[in-house]
Amino acid sequence: MHNTPSSVTVKDLSIRYGAVSVIDNLQLDIRQGEFIVLLGPSGCGKSTLLNAIAGLLEISDGEIWISGKNVTWAEPADRGIGMVFQSYALYPRMSVEGNMSFGLKMAGVPKAEIAERVAKASKLLHLDPLLQRKPSELSGGQRQRVAIGRALVRNVDVFLFDEPLSNLDAKLRNELRVEIKKLHQGLGNTMIYVTHDQIEALTLADRIAVMKGGVIQQLASPLEIYHKPANQFVAGFIGSPGMNFIEGQLSGGPGAWRFQADGESIDLAAYAFAQDPGANAPGGRKAVLGIRPEHIDVGPAPSGRHAARGKIDIVEPMGAETVLWTSFAGKPATIRVDGDNESGPGDEIDFHFDVGRASLFDAESGERL
Repeated sequence: MHNTPSSVTVKDLSIRYGAVSVIDNLQLDIRQGEFIVLLGPSGCGKSTLLNAIAGLLEISDGEIWISGKNVTWAEPADRGIGMVFQSYALYPRMSVEGNMSFGLKMAGVPKAEIAERVAKASKLLHLDPLLQRKPSELSGGQRQRVAIGRALVRNVDVFLFDEPLSNLDAKLRNELRVEIKKLHQGLGNTMIYVTHDQIEALTLADRIAVMKGGVIQQLASPLEIYHKPANQFVAGFIGSPGMNFIEGQLSGGPGAWRFQADGESIDLAAYAFAQDPGANAPGGRKAVLGIRPEHIDVGPAPSGRHAARGKIDIVEPMGAETVLWTSFAGKPATIRVDGDNESGPGDEIDFHFDVGRASLFDAESGERL
């Protein structure tokens, strides 16, 4: 995949409104056919970046290249992109077919070709039976599929999605997420997708760009972001329930590193940097240990795992799984267990985890150690 040509390249991009810098000197290189998700909380700059790529926003500095062409100052219509917004923005008086073909008619595409493109897109999106209906006769999910179809008929290299599922209910969101994934596998076009929903990001993306304050904090595969978050922000943003964070400090040295926190002394032998004899992690340095709730197991500890004991405060049954709230090293901690677990509030439990699966962060910078 790494040898495939770039599809979209953002070089030194800056966007400022007066004295306020929204994005500063951002770099992003997206490969041909890749599905990239821009993920982050509200106001992190993800939609701003998408709109800049689309040509809907004036940029202060930098360049945007699409399919080998510098489109920094090109009109949106000349960039070779199809865009799908959160609001469907359909023409209420036109049929589904009319909505999908309108842009092509305006661009002077021959009638036969329009019919062919609309037929192909409506088949991909299961819109065939709805072509003569008006938007008011469609469900939210069907309207969003029409909006996607309107982008598809343009036969472009790059599709941009701006939170396309956030107006739908949970069941529809799940269904349409699967549709979008199938669509990408079938078409193989480059797709850039903005969302604040980590489940959408993890299930759809080839790579996720986690953003905060206009800066890409980490750009990596969903698995890498989940297992090896680059900093504490990324670690806390991905995962539900969120990662457990324990504040403490490092002690010892090469071959004998430990993490100390409120009565707990955790052997770090299984942690990646502890296996590096030249690792620079000075003893006494304040650090934060992160453990995902699903990486903690209840019961007596097998050898090589860190064992602890706690009292259950709250039990949250969620069907297939149950979340137990307890405390560890003086801090509230959540443990994700099987839905059949019958523990109740007030019960004492033994639990344990593999330090090799934990994450350690520098307490000051938040960066992964």
